[in-house]
Amino acid sequence: MKTLNPLDATWLFVDSARTPMHVANLSIYSMPEDAPDTWFNDIVSNLRQTRHFAAPFNLRLTSPRLKSVFPTWSETADIDIDYHFRHSALPRPGGERELGVLISRLHSHPMDFTRPLWECHLIEGLENNRFALYVKMHHSLVDGVGGMRMLTKMLSFDPAARDLPPPWSVGTGRDGPRPPRPGAGRTPWEKLRAGLQRQGESMPELSRAFADLTRQAAKHETADWVLPFEGPKSILNGKVSAQRRFATQHYSLDRVKKVAKAAGVTVNDVFLGLSAAALRRYLGELDQLPSKSLTAGLPVSVRPADDEHSGNAISFIISSLHTEIADPVERLKAIHASTQVAKEHLQSLPKAGINNYTMLYMSPYVLQLLTGLGGVTRPMFNLTISNVPGPDRPLYFNGARLEQMYPVSLLSDGQALNITSVSYAGQFNIGFTGCRDILPSMQHLAVYTGEALEELEAETKAKRVA
Repeated sequence: MKTLNPLDATWLFVDSARTPMHVANLSIYSMPEDAPDTWFNDIVSNLRQTRHFAAPFNLRLTSPRLKSVFPTWSETADIDIDYHFRHSALPRPGGERELGVLISRLHSHPMDFTRPLWECHLIEGLENNRFALYVKMHHSLVDGVGGMRMLTKMLSFDPAARDLPPPWSVGTGRDGPRPPRPGAGRTPWEKLRAGLQRQGESMPELSRAFADLTRQAAKHETADWVLPFEGPKSILNGKVSAQRRFATQHYSLDRVKKVAKAAGVTVNDVFLGLSAAALRRYLGELDQLPSKSLTAGLPVSVRPADDEHSGNAISFIISSLHTEIADPVERLKAIHASTQVAKEHLQSLPKAGINNYTMLYMSPYVLQLLTGLGGVTRPMFNLTISNVPGPDRPLYFNGARLEQMYPVSLLSDGQALNITSVSYAGQFNIGFTGCRDILPSMQHLAVYTGEALEELEAETKAKRVA
């Protein structure tokens, strides 16, 4: 039995029927050119027969009714594969729209807390001899970077590789607890005392970090530093319903990099600039664009390069999207200035205290959700925008090439839109997850980010790659 750390447990605390806290990956594959007519059904049959479950797929809550009080994980071998693994089909030939409708519906369903918190849907019927895999898992078990590493382990860089095990047999290869470190043989009391000592040693630096935030709040010494609750109230920040919309966009990663180089900013800054441009246009058409700039909460991975465990290893910064600026290049440079200040502040913190800082920094947001004030009071930030790096080479599943993959994220009261990107094999893929009852024609956002990239290419004179 393993007790969840506070950050992982938070996602259980705020879970509800309207705001399920699961995340997912949608990956689209093309079948092998030499695949026989029975290839897909053979894959389904082989997957269904595999009953070995690795962590975190073999973890379930010890006491589901106490998920918000004393959440702990227990390993189990009693897993109903017919519940967790499902075979679906689109009416042939299924297009991106039909797939998006299905994913929107699947992502709207809350998870059963009496079972391990994951589902795997294999979807056939996509046009051009393709199929899709939608894997969703509760956020208490995985974050974006951890999920991407898990996905990479499940697939192969070798197109000739066959007989790959299903995702649930690979997992992280870890059972949850971290690997032994120096002093691992100490008694529990010795470990507790050492942990408290490390946290105590970090407190002076954490205190200075929060003093900086307090000073900024009182004096507003720089326009680039965005503080919590500084963004305006918008239609993105009301109570959300249980139903979701999902849209996608993708383009060449090289195009994004060329714009970033031409403008003297980062790839993530360009992504924020595209999101800002799309939101400015979309909300403007709805006559709902605030005069004050929207702000974005940006998850930042603090996971070590060799850490393959489940759970979350993230912190947060807040950036202005400068949606009040009409000129796209000026807006992009202003976004860059905002993110730089926030990153420098986060990087100044001691590594030993980063989890404490994250919990303290995000506690007002969590309290809003726990008290029912989310979507009523001013938001801590207007929306979440996340950028997850993925593998830079093509991946294969039993000879089927992974063509694109998209993140499908979570929503909460006060956060009706999430925009997350993932890079893969020279692609830059974006998933838009939104509240169905708040955001009409959400596909427009995806279209507008594509047009915003063309505009930035023209304005920065970045040479476009076909």
